[in-house]
Amino acid sequence: MTREYIVDVAGVPESPSPISNAVVVGNTCWISGQLSVGPGGYIPGTAREEAEIAFGHVFRIAEAAGFSPSDIVYVDLAFADLDDLPQVNALFATLFAPGHRPARTVYQAARLPFGGKVKVQAIAARE
Repeated sequence: MTREYIVDVAGVPESPSPISNAVVVGNTCWISGQLSVGPGGYIPGTAREEAEIAFGHVFRIAEAAGFSPSDIVYVDLAFADLDDLPQVNALFATLFAPGHRPARTVYQAARLPFGGKVKVQAIAARE
């Protein structure tokens, strides 16, 4: 089975790590963890604001790989402070079309890169 490595995506800053933004294998797209970063580095904000930027990166990466937000079947959310979950849940409810409810894992991490509040990674799949 072939793999397509999605590295450069317009609107998503280049990672300082030697990774792909996503890897497409067959009909599945594995999207690397995204943070609230821009061209100048980390963009601090509330957990909701940081998650909004991170989800924007996830959606741009999915589209660059030929997938849409409606193809996202799984989301992994890492928090610096799990007390921020309600803020991000409120955002999450607005991100996907009605009835589209990806599976999800939520956890608190000891520390996120750049001192971020939220990291988002996802898997998109299609038939």
